[in-house]
Amino acid sequence: MNLYDVIHRRRDVRAEFTGAPVPDDVLDRVLTAAHAAPSVGLSQPWDFVLVRDPDVRRAFHDHVRTERDAFAATLTGDAAARFARIKIDGVLEAGLSIVVTYDAERGGPAVLGRHAIADAGLYSVCLAVQNLWLAATAEGLGVGWVSFYREPYLRDLLGIPEGIRPVAWLCVGPVTHLETVPDLERHGWRHRRPLDAAVHHDRW
Repeated sequence: MNLYDVIHRRRDVRAEFTGAPVPDDVLDRVLTAAHAAPSVGLSQPWDFVLVRDPDVRRAFHDHVRTERDAFAATLTGDAAARFARIKIDGVLEAGLSIVVTYDAERGGPAVLGRHAIADAGLYSVCLAVQNLWLAATAEGLGVGWVSFYREPYLRDLLGIPEGIRPVAWLCVGPVTHLETVPDLERHGWRHRRPLDAAVHHDRW
């Protein structure tokens, strides 16, 4: 696949994981791609926690379900009905999860390029996540970003040091297929806006 094919083929995977392991050489290529991401001041403020332990994944899944229920309780009517049909994670289905973290102190105290934009380091971590996701897609893997969790819970679960921020829990693994239409569009939760609605010239 060329780069544009990978970009448009990439999906946030929930239900399509097979549970098969990720081969070590493939995982190494995917993590190498993530680690090659650009970062503010060359700080490389990310770390990757590889989670395979079924008990840890089950504990996290229970927490995710609690947060899902909390969000569901805020919905009514059609929104509640639509959300009830949406699967929000593949934590148990994927045999591997990768938690990507952010260390704001790495490269400090003076991180070149971050003095005016404090979040530039966090943006760098997101670039590493995107590199990981595109590389995984090129390798025929699926990736699903789980966002229904509380950071203090995840920090405690994985023994992440204080001051290190967990940014993304990513479910990663072989899939039966990748959907041609993203899940949230298929379930009618929201539809993409066209590019021309997002482009401005010279001023907003």
